[in-house]
This record gives sequence, structure tokens and C-alpha cells, in this order.
Amino acid sequence: MSGKPSRGGALLMVLWLSAALSAIAFSVALRVRTELDRAEAGQQGLRAYYLATGALYRAMNYMKYGPGPMNPAGWPRWWDWRVTRLPLRFPEGDAIVEIIPESSKLNVNYASREDLQRLLLVLGLAPDAAQFITQAILHWRGSEISGLDTLYLSSAPSFRAPRTSLSQIEELMSVAGITPDLFYGGYTRTPEGAVVRRPGLRDCLSVYSSGRGLDIRTVHPAVMLALGVPAPAVEAIVRLRQQQPSFDMQIVVPLLGPAAGRFRMGGDNIFTLRATARLRLPDGRLSESRRTVAMTLQLNSTVAPEGFRILGWEDSVPPSPEIEAWQ
Repeated sequence: MSGKPSRGGALLMVLWLSAALSAIAFSVALRVRTELDRAEAGQQGLRAYYLATGALYRAMNYMKYGPGPMNPAGWPRWWDWRVTRLPLRFPEGDAIVEIIPESSKLNVNYASREDLQRLLLVLGLAPDAAQFITQAILHWRGSEISGLDTLYLSSAPSFRAPRTSLSQIEELMSVAGITPDLFYGGYTRTPEGAVVRRPGLRDCLSVYSSGRGLDIRTVHPAVMLALGVPAPAVEAIVRLRQQQPSFDMQIVVPLLGPAAGRFRMGGDNIFTLRATARLRLPDGRLSESRRTVAMTLQLNSTVAPEGFRILGWEDSVPPSPEIEAWQ
């Protein structure tokens, strides 16, 4: 009789041990699978990054080549000022390069108080915050005297506002009241539940814009609203740009109303090139993962012997909403 409980206890111990070993094995397998998935995602991200980088340099060369031979529809083989988007195909995947003239943005060094304050309101700031940040930008660039010097000197580390023109748009990050969320933008949810990107100051302001009129083909909707273009007209212009990359300026002049004089067709010689790349899967489909990189490029440079020079580079930037919807 005494042996039976002993055998039962041993069996129960074996069962508990088997269960524990099974749990450990499952946990280890899950951990290994997670690490493998993470490593694969990292590898795909790195490959997509280099694909996007290659697309930027190919687009830069297309811009250097000029139009080249025209196709029957009158479009260039490589690039001319009418082209705002270049679809590029590689063995490893596809990329789309957005070509955005810096002249499609307001110049932060010359924008008026009214334009800056209206832009901040369009970006979602409360009136008091918009007024404060507008004053801070004017003070930073030396256009206005205020008590903000005390605020900067009391910060850690302390510093003085330069009281001169901004040389890089990233300097705005040091201006009082400007947060990373306001500068870079973010994402918000519509009443219908869709997630949409919210623009930031860097989408709307530049240090390179000439001020001779904003390029209507690529100007951000937030800038159009800030300059007084009615919201229905802004939506109509965005739809037109999606359907017809090159259109007659006279088509949109009636939509722009009194703000029509603030816009023009075409840019200057400084552009932001923004490339979004997706890898090709073994079955031929494009991966859902994507990487976007950007460069700021000056064409016809009198400084660089090659005739063009790179003024800036960003390794991770959000694409436009149209590219985010790329299927």
C-alpha cells in the first residue's frame, strides 16, 4: 500500500516537470521568433533606407541631366521644372521622389507678423500661444524687442537669442514656445476615426524661399489657408494637383481670390527631394514597410564646381499624405 502513493507522487512530479519544461520551451521559442522578426524588420528597414538614398541620388542626377528627349506627350525623359514627382524602379523595390521647391514655403526670415500668426492658428495653436510664438520668432530674428532675453538667460543652459536671420530652419527648435510636436508635426485622428498627419512648421517655413511667390504646385495646404485661400478652394487645388501634375495657373486663379498674387507657377533653384522606398518581396509584391529620407539641393550653384550642392540631409522624415497612401 505504501508504494502506490510514492508512484503517484512521482508521476505527478513528472507531469509538473513536463509542464514546466513545455512552458520554458514555448517561452524560448516565442522569444527566438520575436528576435528573428525584429532582426528581419531591422534588415528590411536598412535595405529600404539605402534604396531611398539611391533614389535621391538618381533623382539628383536626373535634375542635373535636364529634360533630355521628350516623349510624345511632351514630358521630359529625366526632369524639368514641371515634374514634381519621380517614380523610380529598382531590382530591389520601388521608390517615389517628391521634388518640392523651397519657394513653395514661406521664408521664416521675412514672413510678416500676420502671416506667421495665421499659420500658427492653422496649425492648431490657441490664439494666445500663436501670438506669443509669433513674437518670439520676430524677437529671435531681430525684428522686435521684448523681454524674452530674460527667459533665455534663465534657462538651462542659458543663452542669448542671436537677433539675426535664421540660417537653418532647425534653429526654430530653440525659439521660446516651439515644441518638437509643433516643429515636426504629428498625427491626429479625424472624427471618422482615420489617422492623418498633422503638418509642422518645417513643412511650411524655409530659410531658402526667395519670397517671389509660392509655387502653387507644391505649396502646403496649411500655407494656403494661412494666406487666406478659402478651405473649399484649397481642397479643390489639392485634388487638381493629384489628378493633373502640370496645370495652367489661370485655372486656379479664380479659386485663390485676393491671395492670387501670393502664388506663381514654378520654383527657384533650391529644392527638397524626399524619397520614399518600398522593398519588393519574393512574390513580386511591394512590402508594407517603407523608409523616407530627404535632401535639400541647390541647382546651378556658383559655389560648387559640379554645378549643384547638397545643403542638408535628413535620414528619417514623414512622406506627404499622398505617398503615405501609396499602395
